[in-house]
Amino acid sequence: MKSALLEKIRADLRARLEVLTRAAVEAHAAATDPGSKAEGKYDTRSLEASYLAAGQARQVEELAEALRVFETLSLPDFDIEDPIDAGALVEADLSGATVFFLMAPASGGLVVEQEGAEVTLLTPASLLYQKLLGLRTGDALDDPPLLVTEVS
Repeated sequence: MKSALLEKIRADLRARLEVLTRAAVEAHAAATDPGSKAEGKYDTRSLEASYLAAGQARQVEELAEALRVFETLSLPDFDIEDPIDAGALVEADLSGATVFFLMAPASGGLVVEQEGAEVTLLTPASLLYQKLLGLRTGDALDDPPLLVTEVS
C-alpha cells in the first residue's frame, strides 16, 4: 500500500507543480509587461504584480524541492508493535472516525486519497507529528483525542 501511496503523492505533486509553474510564468509576464507600468504615483499595479510573481516563484521552488524529496524517498515497513517514526503510516481513531497519517519529510498538510481513505501527510514541523512520534498501537493522545489503531 505504501508504494502506491508514494506514487499518488508524486503524481499529485507533479500536477500541482505544473499548475503553479504556469501561474508563476503568467505572473512574471504580467509584472514585466509594459502595460503594467505605473501611470501615476499612486498606481501600484506593477509593484503588486512583482510581489505576486516573487511569491509564486518561491512556491514553485518549495514544491519542486518536495517533489525531489519524494522522487527518491522509500518508506520503511513497520511491524504493528513498532513505535511510530518517520515513514510510518498511522491509522488512528479520532473521535470515532478512522483517520490516516503518513509521517513524511515534506508537503505537510497534503491529503491524498488511497484505497478510498484520505491520508494526511504530517511533517516534523507539525505538532501532531511530534506528539505521535514514539507512540505504538494502542497508545492514545488526549489533545487531540486520538487512539493509534495501527502502524505500518
